[in-house]
Order: sequence, then structure tokens, then C-alpha cells
Amino acid sequence: MICSIKILKNVYGGDGLGRLGDGRVVFVPGAWVGEKVKAELVEERRGYVKARLVELEEKSPERREWNGLDVPGMVYREISPEGEERIKGEQLEEFLDRARIEHPAPVQIKTEKKLNYRNKATYHFRSPERGGRDPGMEFGYRKEGSHEIVDMKDDPLVLPQINEALPEIRKNVFALLTQGAEPVRRQTAQKETVTVRYSELSGVQWYLGKDGARGGEVMRERTCGKVFEVPLGGFYQVNPEAGEKLAQEVAAIYARHREIAPNVLDLYCGVGVFGLLCGAEKVTGIESGREAIACAKRNAGMGGRESGSQDRRNVAFYCEEVGRNMRRIGIGSGTFVIVDPPRGGLEKGVAEWLAKSRAPVIVYVSCDPATLTRDLKVLVRGYEVTQVKWINMFPRTARFETVVTLLRK
Repeated sequence: MICSIKILKNVYGGDGLGRLGDGRVVFVPGAWVGEKVKAELVEERRGYVKARLVELEEKSPERREWNGLDVPGMVYREISPEGEERIKGEQLEEFLDRARIEHPAPVQIKTEKKLNYRNKATYHFRSPERGGRDPGMEFGYRKEGSHEIVDMKDDPLVLPQINEALPEIRKNVFALLTQGAEPVRRQTAQKETVTVRYSELSGVQWYLGKDGARGGEVMRERTCGKVFEVPLGGFYQVNPEAGEKLAQEVAAIYARHREIAPNVLDLYCGVGVFGLLCGAEKVTGIESGREAIACAKRNAGMGGRESGSQDRRNVAFYCEEVGRNMRRIGIGSGTFVIVDPPRGGLEKGVAEWLAKSRAPVIVYVSCDPATLTRDLKVLVRGYEVTQVKWINMFPRTARFETVVTLLRK
């Protein structure tokens, strides 16, 4: 069935939202707010309908033609960067309003790069024995909800240095799949993914499988003039420009509140970037990843070889799960708390614990507005949201990063 639909907004994830004549919500991927489209209803679910864009009846002035690959995840490839950013800002505002969280208007931290910004990508591959195309295998991103691979010979999302290395990486993976001993070929096929990373200091590195990075291997990254070691398979912001601005923002918030909260507690600290860049006399970092903590301790010692050394007397990093160690983690009246949890948000009980703490300031860094607002609904029992900023960490894709400042009521 084909219907004419007016697109009222774009929801988180990128789909255009409209309503059918009977009032049901309909989602149309690839349609932009303000457009009128003809769409085929393809899937009916309880409460909403999914549809496929068939024809544009009224086109948005923000629509742009995309002549590149149909890259999975690039949901904003056919809209102007300005249109994408406006949509994302409205999505964040709607998340906060729906959660009934009192807040100032979100402010965007601007960045320049819209394409070729990622310093890390994970590609799927399919061996020749399993039906790969010429030259022997498929190598690229999987389509959402499918095992089909979109072959990537030139990736519009990654840094040029990674694109330059891709032909040689493909060649090496193909050789592992087709040459040598049968156990090696079989083990390679079972890995199914190759992760490629780049930094100015370490160049291009790659490994097979989710756990293919051998223990002890590191990347060396530079942020805000300081050098940080990162486990090869570990987390670091994938957009160097945006990651630097994010770190600068956290450090600037600390500088404004240093008199009332001089001591930094960095929860889910990773390799210690936020805590160490604040330049506090006392920094405590908590992280569950053993290799990340080992790097954080070395980073505290390095402190940034090119910009002075960190005073290590009052810097400590602990390998612990925040949710299991709340009673042992001290939060005094002079503590500046930073939380940067994974996409799933704070562990069970952590938001309640923080809401009752004596910390004058909490800074929440999030890559998922849904879990952010879930946790904020608890935190505002004891804190007031005084600043909301967001940064387009992942241009042309659905996600973005948010930084929220909370002050004790």
C-alpha cells in the first residue's frame, strides 16, 4: 500500500516521522522534516508502521544528492550538514523535554570535518569459500539487520590514511584466507572482522576479530598537546577533532569550578584523558578495563611529554567496576565528578548514589541521549542541570555526544 505522508520531524536514528490517516505513527527512512513523500507501507507493528520512500512530492531545501556509496549507518548522507546538525539539536532537546528535565537550551560545540574523520573502523569480511565476490572476498560494512556486506574500497567516513592502507590490508586478509595451512585459513574466516586504527604517532594498525588485539599492544594518541597510550583494542574517541574539543570542554568546566571542587574523580575513566587534562592536584580514576588502567597509570607518568609532566603524588587509577565499589569510592565536598559511561549509561544504582553525594559538580559525558536522560531523571533529585552542550562526534551518522553540567542544589 502506498500513502502520501507529511514528515513532521526526524527521530533519533534518522527516520522521518509522519502520521497515517488513521493517526498511526509511520517511520520513513531517508525522508526529511518538512517533506511530503509517497511511501510504501512495508511493516506494521503494534503502535507504528515502517515504510519505504517511493517518491518525493515536496522536497526539503536541505536535501542534497549523494553520489557516493550507500554506506550502512550514514543516515544523514542526503541532507546538508547544517540540516543534520539542526535535527540532532532538536532531538536532544526533545529527549530532555520528554523526560521533564529542567535545562537551559542545548548549545552545539562546532566542528569542521563532516566526512573522512574517523580514526577507527571495523569491517566485516566473507571468505571465498562462503560466497564472496571477485576478487575473492567481500570486505566492508554489514547492512543493518542483514549479513550482506557493502564492499568498501574507499570509505567516506574514515581518515585518508586508513583509506590509503585499505588495499594492502585487504590483500593481507585475503592471503590469510586463501594461503598457508588449513587451520590458519579456518581461524581467519572465523574472525569475520578486521579493525583498523590510525594515529599520527602510531600510524595505521589493524587486527582480526573482536579480541584480536594482542595484550600489551598500544596506540599512542595526542590530545590537547599531551600524549596518551591506549590499548590497541581499547576505547579512544574516534573523531580526533571532536574528541579534542570535547576534552577541552570538560577541562574548561573544571577550571570554572576549581575553587569549590578542586579534586577530580573520573569515573569510567578509560586511559585517563579527562582527569589528566583537567590539571588538578588530585585525580582519582576508576575503570573496569585492566589494560586501560595500565595505560592510565603510564599516562599519568608521561603526563604529556610535549607539554610538561603530571604531578603523580596525588594521582591514582584503580581497576574496579564503579557499580560494585560505590561504598569504597570516596566523594567529598570538594570533589569534581566526571562520568563518561559506555552507551548503556550508568550501572544500576550509580545514579542514585551520585544524586545523594556531596560533590558540588558532576559532569556527565554521554554518547546516547536515551540513557543520558534516564540517568539525569535520577541525578536531578539532588542536582540542577546548569549547562547542556553537544558535539557532532559522528557526522552523517545517527549518533552525537553530549556534555551536561550539574551543580548541587
